Amino acid sequence: MNVTYKVSLAGLSGEKALASVSVRAFLRQKCGFSHGLWRRLKWNGTLLVNGEEVRATTAVVRDGDVVTCRIAESSSLAATPMPLDIRYEDEYMIVLNKPAGMLVHPTGGDYDNTLGNGLLHYYRRTGQEIDFHPVHRLDRDTTGLVLVAKQPQLQNALTQGNGGKFFHRSYVAVIEGEMPLPAGTIDLPIARHPDSIIQRICSPEGQVAVTHYRTLARRGGRSLLWLELETGRTHQIRVHLAAMGHPLLGDDLYGGDTSVMKRQALHAVHLEAENPLTGESISIYSDVPQDMRDLFWGH
Repeated sequence: MNVTYKVSLAGLSGEKALASVSVRAFLRQKCGFSHGLWRRLKWNGTLLVNGEEVRATTAVVRDGDVVTCRIAESSSLAATPMPLDIRYEDEYMIVLNKPAGMLVHPTGGDYDNTLGNGLLHYYRRTGQEIDFHPVHRLDRDTTGLVLVAKQPQLQNALTQGNGGKFFHRSYVAVIEGEMPLPAGTIDLPIARHPDSIIQRICSPEGQVAVTHYRTLARRGGRSLLWLELETGRTHQIRVHLAAMGHPLLGDDLYGGDTSVMKRQALHAVHLEAENPLTGESISIYSDVPQDMRDLFWGH
């Protein structure tokens, strides 16, 4: 990782203006550096201020200074060649359209054929010495857009604390029947199922989980929903719709009808993200996959 920042101290530590601060405070508070990443820079990286190498533990910066951080990145993932559907890429992030049947990262015995393996091969092929830094996950059989950071500090900024204000996801789904209201909010806490390491349930002892939905169309006794997440709990949409008595079609884990579809009818259709390091925003859409279109509109 080799990144450069132009120092601005406005708003740092809640103050209107500061003459100088430690480089650690600048990187932690304004550049998304986690404690672990700061330690890697301090012990194994190189830090330059205005082109001159400095000690990370004692360096201070002022408005207008240029800070460069160099940290070697390595990965434990295998680089696996595979076709990737890349919908957006810049020097900070990349957005991919994930197919059904693919994990985002290695787990559960699949260590070579995940999105992370394929992206690592793409990085190596294009000369990018980058590790895999996913901002969020999709279930194996959920299709659609996945945001991956190219820098660990950006991943940290997008996933920790108030990172949610920089990142927004929308989904489409197909259910049997109709929701009680054409549009509404499902506000039910989600917890682990006491008898499963995979399954989740709605429980007062769970974490806050909020899903907003809107019915787009109805046909043949089914409904097409647009869903937006206010929180990002594991299986949130699947659990919430099942709790409402309308599990996703094809979702065998939560009681969905599998006679017409063998995976959950869920697609991450829209992704908005603001890069907290630059202030630039992206808005990416993905077409609904054919199997879901066939499910609702027929062949």
